[in-house]
Amino acid sequence: MHQPIDDHFLLQYRQLLDAEDAAFDEVEHACEEGNRSHFDEEMVVWQTTVAKKLSFLTNAGIDIPARGAPPSR
Repeated sequence: MHQPIDDHFLLQYRQLLDAEDAAFDEVEHACEEGNRSHFDEEMVVWQTTVAKKLSFLTNAGIDIPARGAPPSR
């Protein structure tokens, strides 16, 4: 791991998790409304927040295994 897990790391990660949660809520609401264009817009926002979270973890040295791959040790 490149970056120590300290209060600063946890605060940044919590902010990313909160942003992802809020974005997913908007996707869910757009889906419930049945508005395809709004849903598509919110999906882009949600995917962007997920990508930021994964990038943050990768930059911190936390290995994110590929889909279906066992975690490395």
